[in-house]
Amino acid sequence: MPPVSWSDISYYHNQILPMIKKYKVLHLNKTDARLANNGLPMEIQKLRCRVNFDALRFTPEIEELGRRVVQILRQNGPFVVLHLRYEMDMLAFSGCTHGCSNEEAEELTRMRYAYPWWKEKVIDSKAKRKDGLCPLTPEEIAMVLKALDIDRHYQIYIAAGEIYGGQRRMAALTSAYPNVVRKETLLPSGLRFFQNHSSQMAALDYMVSLESDVFIPTYDGNMAKVVEGHRRYLGFKKTVLLDRKLIVELVDEYKNGTLSWTDFSSSVKASHTSRMGAPSRRQVIPDKPKEEDYFYANPHECLHQPDELSAL
Repeated sequence: MPPVSWSDISYYHNQILPMIKKYKVLHLNKTDARLANNGLPMEIQKLRCRVNFDALRFTPEIEELGRRVVQILRQNGPFVVLHLRYEMDMLAFSGCTHGCSNEEAEELTRMRYAYPWWKEKVIDSKAKRKDGLCPLTPEEIAMVLKALDIDRHYQIYIAAGEIYGGQRRMAALTSAYPNVVRKETLLPSGLRFFQNHSSQMAALDYMVSLESDVFIPTYDGNMAKVVEGHRRYLGFKKTVLLDRKLIVELVDEYKNGTLSWTDFSSSVKASHTSRMGAPSRRQVIPDKPKEEDYFYANPHECLHQPDELSAL
């Protein structure tokens, strides 16, 4: 590392320090993603939890909207938040076109090629889905919810942007679960100032996701992982972590007639009994940090673990 010059010291002392004193907040941009998941001092790990879970605040307007949405949902009974990653940009980026028409698949491909910063262009959708690397479709998640015996009268809150294919693609889910709701339907006039700001809409979904009776992400995005960890931090609230690779295999077997509904449902239940956000230790893979468990999805250093986990 080169020596620090007096000009560097002067810059931080004269320009940065006054800003810190004025705003009382220090934002180190894009530094946390560079921290290792494991092997850091306990004080650092616990600080990450305090910053991202205890200290997390949204704007007063977003927090007020979040409270209103949760209050409306609570008045109508239990609710499940379904983080349904089936927006057009998600499908275009991932190259997942299962269930889409040829015209839709072509439209998604054109979108993928239109964005030069999306590096992967040629994608085998079938192979990717078979490996469990695609978000589940609304039809597939409807089958999973039924297999898990989620009460059809529960409210299903869709935490997502506009679903690709609209009502047509949502038909199987809304038929199985008639109480499907979105923030736009619960607060039709309250979102007009946030409608075109995707990050603010996502913040609202985040707040509702934390308060739900059950949280079910259909894909492993950053928000899904952080919500998972935050719900663990709040007392291991039920979060269903779907085994997509197994699910698509079971769905295909059921649809081609080689698996009965009873066996399908039993297999889904059995394979997810240990995937409900219960206490566990992160998987550590030396020299392969991108393949091991993400710290924020399971910050076990900050959590009250059962005694038996201390021996792991």
